[in-house]
Order: sequence, then structure tokens, then C-alpha cells
Amino acid sequence: MSWFAAHAIMYYQLTDGPQDGFQVYENIFLVRADTPDEGFAKAREFAKRDEGDSSGSLRVGGRPATLVFGGIRKLITVLQESPDRPPDDGDEITYSEFVVNDRDALQRLIADKNVDIEYIGRHPLPPL
Repeated sequence: MSWFAAHAIMYYQLTDGPQDGFQVYENIFLVRADTPDEGFAKAREFAKRDEGDSSGSLRVGGRPATLVFGGIRKLITVLQESPDRPPDDGDEITYSEFVVNDRDALQRLIADKNVDIEYIGRHPLPPL
């Protein structure tokens, strides 16, 4: 069995009218599976558990909403020193690749400030 990091996209859908933008989270689940397809299936199950409206009490900007599972964006094989043990100190769990326009944008990104990025997505996904 292999360990995978599954990137699940979750978003808030307002339930009382039009919506201009979406608040999105990328939740990353650690998944153990024999194959990537099995990893995707398990990750979908994990992420779907978070869907819902908290029994009607969920609000976004004061408006009623529901948390929706959008999909698994990517599944990354955990790079381990030894695949015969659970992930441990120093193992690479996941990564993302993107481009920024200049050094100032790079510094804002490093400082965890808002910055425009070009996300590089190259991971083939199986159908839902």
C-alpha cells in the first residue's frame, strides 16, 4: 500500500439567492491505498463527510449556506524515505506549483500576503 495526499476542493454555496463569488478551501487528506484510483475513491468519501449546512445553522456573510464537495483536484504520492512505514518527519506529503510575476509578488507570497499567482495544474484526474 502507498500513502497519498489528496487535495479536496470544498466551497460554500449560498442557499438564499444569487452568489457572485465562492469562498473555497483546499483540504488535504492523507490516504492509504493500493492504487491511485482507490486513493481517489477514498479521498472523495473523506471529503464528502464534510458536506452540509450544519443542520441549517451554517452562515457565510450572515446568509444561509451549505458546504459543498467540489472534487479532488490532485492526488500526490507521498515521497517517503521508507515506504514500509507510515509517513514520518521529513517525508514530502504534497506540493503545488505556480508562477508569480515579479520579486515583489514572490516576497508577498513568502510572507503569506495576498498575491496573484498562475497555478500550474498538470495532474490527470479520473472521472467523478
